[in-house]
Amino acid sequence: MKQFAELFMNLDRTNKTNAKVELMKQYFLSASDEDKLWALTLFTGRRPSFKVNRTQVKEWAAQEADIPMWLFQESYHSVGDLGETISLILPRSGTFDSDKTLTDWFYYLGLLPGMTDEEKRDHILQAWMQLSQHETFVFNKLLMGSFRIGVSQTLVVRALAEATETDPNVIAHRVMGQWDPKDTTFEQLILDKGENDNASRPYPFFLAYPIEGDVSDLGDPADWFAEWKWDGIRSQIIYRNNELFIWTRGEELSTEKFPELHFLADVLPNGTVLDGEIVSYMDDKPMPFNVLQTRIGRKNLSKKVLQEAPVAFLAYDILETNGVDLRGLTQEQRRAELELVHQNVPEQYTFNLSPLIDFQKWEVLHELHGLSRQNIAEGFMIKRKSATYQVGRKKGDWWKWKINPLSIDAVLIYAQKGSGRRAELFTDYTFAVWGEDGKLVPFAKAYSGLTDVEIGQVDYFIKRNVVEKFGPVRTVKPELVFEIGFEGINESSRHKSGIAVRFPRILRWRKDKKAEEADTLDALKGILEVYK
Repeated sequence: MKQFAELFMNLDRTNKTNAKVELMKQYFLSASDEDKLWALTLFTGRRPSFKVNRTQVKEWAAQEADIPMWLFQESYHSVGDLGETISLILPRSGTFDSDKTLTDWFYYLGLLPGMTDEEKRDHILQAWMQLSQHETFVFNKLLMGSFRIGVSQTLVVRALAEATETDPNVIAHRVMGQWDPKDTTFEQLILDKGENDNASRPYPFFLAYPIEGDVSDLGDPADWFAEWKWDGIRSQIIYRNNELFIWTRGEELSTEKFPELHFLADVLPNGTVLDGEIVSYMDDKPMPFNVLQTRIGRKNLSKKVLQEAPVAFLAYDILETNGVDLRGLTQEQRRAELELVHQNVPEQYTFNLSPLIDFQKWEVLHELHGLSRQNIAEGFMIKRKSATYQVGRKKGDWWKWKINPLSIDAVLIYAQKGSGRRAELFTDYTFAVWGEDGKLVPFAKAYSGLTDVEIGQVDYFIKRNVVEKFGPVRTVKPELVFEIGFEGINESSRHKSGIAVRFPRILRWRKDKKAEEADTLDALKGILEVYK
């Protein structure tokens, strides 16, 4: 644990990419294979759940520290991270000489689900007594989650590739899909030459860069494909060993969530992997994303839900056919293979090709771009015909040309402190527009869009203009106006405004506007009427 805790703290102390890669590389070179695998589990977002109640953990920590709960809560609000707060308030005495490894601690935590609350308390307190402050902080992260230290999966793959002297693309593929450190080994997962590859394992997704400059800067239109950028769930459909698997880009196995697509197991050739978008689909056309949202997260898909929010798969790439990896072929060659597979599927409406847009001049795309929302799309995907299918976000071959966000001017009314390095700054904001009664109606929260300098200025204003306190939330004097951008809008009975917006973020600080000049709820509803 000492070795991993040191890695964790060192990663948290640097913002330099190369330094983070080197730190992880050295860990992968020196740690035991068991610890490497558990570290990889954490870095790739696979931390197991240990069935603990966070409120109880807070109470146990406050009791052990002999402080009242209100003081614990104030400390928590100040620090911004529960695991760190507990590590700071617990009493310390003497030296800490626990020789348990990272693997040992995971198995120690694995005993919690079968314990009573009293047994859980004793088990966790015993761990806290064995660990130093930094180790306790890391232990709490293992226990309760929120394991974020600014390390992307791309950096982890790069470090592991350098440590094992393996192609990063191969490593990226091997860490995808379903695997559990309790029933595999580091050698089986990373070092084997593919003999034990999981049949359900997806390929790493190829991601696009936002278009830079004007689309005409890409050169000859004849070198490019263009298609609509669909607003759905990026997914891979895999049919291997006579089994069908549906993976989302978030590495979630979602086969059971989309029964409309299960027929593909009867019509796809064995050894097929398709890349595309799952969208709500009716009357031979996509539906807005908010329709798809009505079934996301549901454990049980009723007949009514399936009827009101049917889905289809819009395929735009093929990565494997007859068990052969096609990613090294050009975009044009893969499209031809995809069309061939689609031709051999009986006519239906739930498996379709994402249509290519016929254009010879960039001016044609410019004209069509303005019709994106009418086509239930976010803009265009523009792909180089000669491009291979790559790993992650690579610049040059796949571009996304999104439409400008919808926007409205709103007033900042609530604020809450951030976490980690921003634990002392108010960075989480709630915005409102004017209602018919002349009162501000909250409609969106936003956490991004300001520069560090602007965050400091807003934080300075908030701390001097607090009207009320509700736990960690502060009601702020309604003076600051911001332009809030969002990708979609729909009616919502769960929101006081009656409206929910998708992906809200701050576009700019409207220092030129007074609060009374901000937009109204009627203006927001007007946008809703246009894009219903």
